[in-house]
Amino acid sequence: MASEPSEKARAIRLSIELFQHIELFVYVALGIVLSVTSVLALGSAALLLLEGIRDWSSTGPIFLIVDRLMFVLMLIEILHTVRGSVRSGELTPEPFLIIGLIASIRNVLVITLKSSGITSEGHHGSIEGEMLFRSSIIELGVLGALILIFVVSIYLLRRRRALTAADAPQADQDRSPRAGNESSPARV
Repeated sequence: MASEPSEKARAIRLSIELFQHIELFVYVALGIVLSVTSVLALGSAALLLLEGIRDWSSTGPIFLIVDRLMFVLMLIEILHTVRGSVRSGELTPEPFLIIGLIASIRNVLVITLKSSGITSEGHHGSIEGEMLFRSSIIELGVLGALILIFVVSIYLLRRRRALTAADAPQADQDRSPRAGNESSPARV
């Protein structure tokens, strides 16, 4: 009977190790796929830049280049999050907030590109153009509020981390034996 708990503990330990190895493998595979995707998206942005240099007449390629570069930034930030998760073994919320911020800004650029295309195509006075313009303004307002929420959230997380880091040395100093010893009993 004494061997049953130890075999159970050993089985639990082995299953935990197996899942940790699987998790690490998935993180590495995800990192490789994200890296390749980032390089391909960056190459696509470079090709768009070359095409944009050839055609100076429109601003469309500029928006597409910025859109692709924002996509690359999102991928790099996700890759950074995966790397940090592998290193520390835990997920932190700040990288996801940054990814959301980049994605929201990217959507603002896409909406701006689409609405500039609508006005240049001659839909400006039509009912369809007016409805698209209104929906674009509403979407931009929602994205603006979302961007503000992301920025405030990132600020609060960084502020809390800075306050925690500033308080940590003081707490260590208060607990150290050299810190006055007023709170500890006197040794006889």
